[in-house]
Amino acid sequence: MTTLEDIDLDFVPFGETGLQTSELQFGTWRFGKETEQGNVEIDEERAHELLDAYEAAGGRFIDTADVYGGGASERWIGDWLEDRDRERFTIASKIYWQIRSGDPNSLGTNRKNVRHRIDALLDRLDTDYVDVLYIHRWDDETPTREMMKTLNGLVEDGKVHYLGASTLRPNAWKVAKANEIARAEGWEPFTVAQPRYNLVDREIEGDYLEMTRSYGIAVCPWSPLGQGFLTGKYTREEGLTGESRAAESSRFEDSYLTEENFDAHDELDAVAEEVDATPAQTALAWLMHRDGVTAPIVGARTVEQLTENLEAAAIDLSDEQVDRLTEAKPDPYAGL
Repeated sequence: MTTLEDIDLDFVPFGETGLQTSELQFGTWRFGKETEQGNVEIDEERAHELLDAYEAAGGRFIDTADVYGGGASERWIGDWLEDRDRERFTIASKIYWQIRSGDPNSLGTNRKNVRHRIDALLDRLDTDYVDVLYIHRWDDETPTREMMKTLNGLVEDGKVHYLGASTLRPNAWKVAKANEIARAEGWEPFTVAQPRYNLVDREIEGDYLEMTRSYGIAVCPWSPLGQGFLTGKYTREEGLTGESRAAESSRFEDSYLTEENFDAHDELDAVAEEVDATPAQTALAWLMHRDGVTAPIVGARTVEQLTENLEAAAIDLSDEQVDRLTEAKPDPYAGL
């Protein structure tokens, strides 16, 4: 049985920043998250156990956001870092979502909000700077030039080292526009991207990945397991009839529990058996083999789940297996 001490995550180039990042980054979006029943998915004690486990496996990149757990995620990470060398870890956080009800200025990337939010998140993390600051979503209400000027100011102040864009939908032209403005003004550009990408969510395979390659932007995908669909816990029979208790919402069923996705999962299961791995590990390994991907972001509720996910780093897929998985779901851009 593999233990965390048996796992030794490698470092890989973090785009063109000059930094090295862990080949699997650790996401903390479940820290302090309340369920509909009012329970906390991961409390502080469990959060620290997971961080301990990630560190034991050689992991050094921790991803959070100022809204995760209402700020609890950042506070717990800050408390955990207190007994460690801060410089050995790369910390990324994000800003965007509204934090004060009835206050529209507490949403987005306007200058007032950004400057307030950076000081608050640094205080929770108990650190002088974050290595990466992401905009959590794109703000179409704030002019791009104002946003980039404000973000550049954070870099000049030493509060942020690098800038990133976390996105739900591909917006290659918006990131390119922002970087061209930054280039013209001599400001810090976006050097990291955090899009959704996995075996069945393939929307970035068009212009978005071409844009990140062109600008030398590191790509660190979120939702690498398709919100759990690629773990194998959903069945074709239950899912397609809407009877799966695991399905969290009708939107999830409409997005993931489809014939097309289950066909892709069938191929995933076949390759997983060939390499003696779980579907989740194989899906992560496929993503790590994809051209243009820097380091997927993994999360877990338990140390056992985290260990399983981190073991994906040791799986070596053949070119033929990678191609089979890639072709298991039709190319959304074929013929365009």
